[in-house]
Amino acid sequence: MRVPLSWLRDYAPFDLEPTELGRVFDDLGMVVEGVEHVGGGLDHVVVGRVVEIELIPKAAKIRKVLVDDGTGDPVQVVCGAWNFEEGAKVAFAQVGAVLPGDFRIGVRKAMGVESRGMICSAKELDLGEDASGIMVLSADAPSPGTPLREALGIESDVVYDLAIEGNRPDANCITGVARDAAARLGLPFALPGAAVATGAADSVSENGLASIRVDAPRLCPRFTATVLTGVTVGESPAWLQHRLRLAGMRPINNVVDASNYVMLELGQPTHPYDLAKLAGRGLVVRGAEVGEVVRTLDGVDRRVGDGEDCLICDATGEPVGVAGIMGGASSEIDSDTTEVLLEAAAFDPMAIARTSKRLGLRSEASARFEKGTDPSGIDRSVARFCELVGTGQISGPMLDDRSGLQPRQPITVRVARVNSLLGTGLDGATIAGYLEPIGFVSHQADTAGVLDVLPPSFRPDVELEINVIEEVARHHGYAKIVRRVPRSPEAGRLTTFQRERRLVRQILVGAGVDEALTPSLVGPGDLERAGQHDSVIRAESPMIQEESILRTSMLPGLLRTLAFNAARRTADVAFFEIGKVFHVPSGDVGRQGLDATLPDEHERLAAALGGSRGGAPAAKRLWDTLVEGLRLANVTLEATESPGLHPGRTARIHLSGVPVGQVGEVDPSVSEAWGVEGRVGWIEVDLLGLVAAPRRSMEEQPLSRFPSSDIDLAFLVPDAVPAAEVEASVRKAGGDLLVDLRLFDVYRGERLQPGVRSLAYRLRFCALDRTLTDADVAAARSSVISSVEQAHGAALRG
Repeated sequence: MRVPLSWLRDYAPFDLEPTELGRVFDDLGMVVEGVEHVGGGLDHVVVGRVVEIELIPKAAKIRKVLVDDGTGDPVQVVCGAWNFEEGAKVAFAQVGAVLPGDFRIGVRKAMGVESRGMICSAKELDLGEDASGIMVLSADAPSPGTPLREALGIESDVVYDLAIEGNRPDANCITGVARDAAARLGLPFALPGAAVATGAADSVSENGLASIRVDAPRLCPRFTATVLTGVTVGESPAWLQHRLRLAGMRPINNVVDASNYVMLELGQPTHPYDLAKLAGRGLVVRGAEVGEVVRTLDGVDRRVGDGEDCLICDATGEPVGVAGIMGGASSEIDSDTTEVLLEAAAFDPMAIARTSKRLGLRSEASARFEKGTDPSGIDRSVARFCELVGTGQISGPMLDDRSGLQPRQPITVRVARVNSLLGTGLDGATIAGYLEPIGFVSHQADTAGVLDVLPPSFRPDVELEINVIEEVARHHGYAKIVRRVPRSPEAGRLTTFQRERRLVRQILVGAGVDEALTPSLVGPGDLERAGQHDSVIRAESPMIQEESILRTSMLPGLLRTLAFNAARRTADVAFFEIGKVFHVPSGDVGRQGLDATLPDEHERLAAALGGSRGGAPAAKRLWDTLVEGLRLANVTLEATESPGLHPGRTARIHLSGVPVGQVGEVDPSVSEAWGVEGRVGWIEVDLLGLVAAPRRSMEEQPLSRFPSSDIDLAFLVPDAVPAAEVEASVRKAGGDLLVDLRLFDVYRGERLQPGVRSLAYRLRFCALDRTLTDADVAAARSSVISSVEQAHGAALRG
C-alpha cells in the first residue's frame, strides 16, 4: 500500500526523518518495501496572469500571449489552447523548468514568434487527466509569480510502499497506519472531522427519496445508503487528485474520487450510484441465484455462483453490482448525474473472498472487505464523503439496516500469560497503556492479574487472548524482548506411527522400489479411466481443471507415473507412494459443526510395478517382503474383485481378519487406457491398519549347518481356488522340513483346459540335525502333492 507522508501528517505531527519513520513502520510489522521521493517537476512553475492575447498572422491554431509571471515585464509565449481569456490566471512554466517526463522548457520559436516559457495543461504537470486545454486557476488564486506548488497546496513528498499483512485490516488505510505509528511514538492522533449528520441508532429503511432492504443479513451485517441531491459531476480539486495519484489511484471525477479518497483514508469502501438510474429508487441486498449474470463496471458479464455470492440489486431485484467487489455498469456515475445514492456497508469477509476468487475478480474494495472492515466507522466515512465531494446536499436521513450486527465481547487477558510468552515483566497498567492508544478498552477484571480487554470495532481480527498479546508485543517493541532459547520439557521424538511409516519406506526402497509423489488432485476423467466410480469431492476454485477433484485412489497418479516413464523407454520400473485419499463425509454422528463437512481422509500405501517387473506374482512377492520386514502376524489373502483391478488376479489382504487392502494386478483395460503396456502389479493398503496390525514376536531361529534341497512343483488348479489356500496346504504338508516357499509362476494358456491355471512353487527343505537324504525329500514331496490334490482337486503338471 502506498502511503504519502504528507497525508499521514494530517492525523499526527510526525517530524522524524523519513528513514527513521520507516524503521518505526518495520518494527510495527508494516514492512517498508520501498520509499519514493516525489514532488519534482514543479520547480519554476508559477502562477501566471494572461495580460494580452494576439493572433499570429497565417496561424489558425496558435496565438501569441503575454504572461505576467511576477518577474517584471510580461513574458511572451506561443500557446495552442483556446480555453482562456485575458485576465485568466494560469499555470506557467518558466524557462529552465523541467516538467514530469523530463520535458525541459527553453526558448523556442513557432511561426517566427519567440516563446519564452509554456502555459501548461493539468496533464502536462501530472496534476490531472485533462489535456484538452490549459489549466485555468480560480480568480482568487495567489498573485503572479507564486510557486504553483504553494498555490495548490502541493508539497514535495515521501511515499512509503508498505506490505500490510492479512491479519491487519486496520492498517489498510492511511489513518490506520498513522494511528499505529502515533501510538508507538507517543504522538497525539486525531481522525478527520466532518460536521455532517450521520446514521440513527435504529434501522431506517425508507426516507421518501429512496429505500433499502437486506434479505441476507448473514452476508451483509450492516448496509447504509445516503441520498445526495443537486450534485454536479466535475473534476476534483487539484490537491485531492494529487493525493490519489500519490496513493496509486487515477482520478476520475469528484464523486468517484471522493469515494476512493475515503477508502484510502478510512479503510471503508463506498459505492456511489446514479439514483435516477436505479429502478424503484432503492437497493436490495440478497444472495445470488444459480446462473445469474451481472455486468460489472469493466463491461464484463459475470456469472455468479450460488446463494453464497452476495448481490446488490435495484428495488425490482435486478442486479446492479457484486457486493463488496465491483458495481454494475447500469447505474454508474456520469456527467449527467445530479442525484447520488451512496452505499456504505459491512460484508462477510469469507463470502467476499470466496466470490472474488470464484469470479477471478479483485478490486481495492474487495481486498479490504475480505480482511474485515469497521461497521461502526461507516457513519464517519459517509460524512467524510459528503464533505469531500464538494457539491450537492444530503436529503433525508441515512438509510441504515444493521440487523446482522453482533456485539463484541471482552477478551480475558492474563498478565502472567503475556509475560510468559513475551519474556517480559509487564504489569496490567503498562499493558493497558500499550493498548489504549490503538483503540482497545481495558479494565481490571474481578480476578487479580487479569484484564478484560474490548477490541475496537476496526480490529475484527482480534478475537483471542493471543491476538491481544501480539498487539502488546508490537507496541512494547520486538527489539526490547530479550532473546532466549526456550527450554523444551523433553527431547522431540518420532511417534510410533512415524517410526513405522519410515520403516515401510526403508523396506520398499531396500527391495528396489522407488518412491513417487503424485498430486492429491486429479482431473475429471482420471478416476473413471482408472475404473474408480465413487462419489468425489470437487475443488470449488481449482487452479486448473486437470487438478479439480480430490483423489479417492492412488491408482491414477501411479499409472500416470508408469506411463510417463514408459514413454521415455523406461518401462521396467516399480514405484510406491504414501499419501492420502479422500472420500465424501461418512456422516459419523461423532463429527459436528465444520468437522462434519470435511472429507474423510485415509493415509494409504500403494505400489505399482510395470514392465518386466510387473504382474500379480511380482506384487505378491513385494507384499511378502513387506510382511517379513514388518513381521506381520495372521496375514491371509482372499480372492476378490476390486474396481480397476484384474478380477482373477486380485486378492484382498486381511490382517488378523481385518481387511486392509488389495494385492494383485491392474485390469489390462485400465492400464491400456493410461498408455501402459503389459501387466501392472498393484498393492494398495491402509497405512494405519498396516501399522496397527499385530506383529510376530522376535524369536531366535537356529541356523542349520546342513545343506538344503530345492524342488519345483507345478499344480493345475481350478480358477476358483485361491493361491493362498494352495499355499496353506503346501506348508501344512511340508511340515518342519519346509523352510521356504515361493510362488514363481502363474500360467494360463491354450495348452490348459478352460477354467484351470498352473501355479508353480519352489520349495526348500532343510533339517537342523542332519543332511536330508533323497528319501526324505521324496517323502516330503509326495506328502505335498497328495495334500494339494485331495484338498483342492488339483493335479501335478507334467
